[in-house]
Amino acid sequence: MFMLSAYLSSPSLSLPSTGRRVPYSYPFSHVTLIRTVVVSKGVALSHLPCSSGPAQQQLAVTDLRDHDSVAVDLTFSAIKECLSDAELRAAVSLRIRTFYNFKQSFGVEDYKRYLLEREYEALKERIAGKWMTFKRVSCINVTIPVSPTFESFYELYSSCKVSYGGNEHIVVGTLDVNQCFGLADEIIGKKPEGSGSDLRRAYLSNLCVAKELHRNGLGYALVSNSKIVARQWGVTDLYVHVAKDNEAAQRLYDKCGFVYENEEPAWQARFLGRPQRFLLWFDLREDNL
Repeated sequence: MFMLSAYLSSPSLSLPSTGRRVPYSYPFSHVTLIRTVVVSKGVALSHLPCSSGPAQQQLAVTDLRDHDSVAVDLTFSAIKECLSDAELRAAVSLRIRTFYNFKQSFGVEDYKRYLLEREYEALKERIAGKWMTFKRVSCINVTIPVSPTFESFYELYSSCKVSYGGNEHIVVGTLDVNQCFGLADEIIGKKPEGSGSDLRRAYLSNLCVAKELHRNGLGYALVSNSKIVARQWGVTDLYVHVAKDNEAAQRLYDKCGFVYENEEPAWQARFLGRPQRFLLWFDLREDNL
């Protein structure tokens, strides 16, 4: 993943062919998978094998599991592509607090700083075009101004804050849009076909929303904005991988217009030590985003 992220899947379940929406009633659980990893220097998280270590990483394209959350006034929220180092750092900080469960106290803060620096540098390189497998990458954040509401969310405030013109904001949601042929260890989209298809295909990854602010429409807003960005790049077919057992994420993508195209073979999911994943598709040639 870091892509601090990952690209997800789940156990075997036969569904109809391409074009069918994934209904809410399917017996899936959550789109995230939990596995224990030891992070090796210079290795992308999405390439890591399963092993024991100080943190539990939840590898998920989307983390939208049920949490206690609060309603907030989003009148002054903003969604935009990251342009500064501070914005990228705040995005990576949110992903680390979302995709990891730190179970040990000794050395955890040093380990978090290590993860932050490594994944921040990797994200910068992808956006700068230094990873050959990616044509283009954009990190999109949703931010809200600091308010008294966040007095009880000190950890979120302290790790994910960013300043705009002297005013403090908090990054409360983030995702990546990746224009490429395919993502590592993930099934590849079938559309479009023909030469140059890799330039007209993109994948979403690393979508997460601060658990304190679930059910405020932030995930939907991020996905909607990512469609606009991808279309501006000339992308015609947008994909996302989602674990079979993540009902909340599947509801989100169904609401956003994504439909089922394919699913990861059960043997591949077992080999990679993760839940099986669906591949969902959205047609960016539709007039209404």
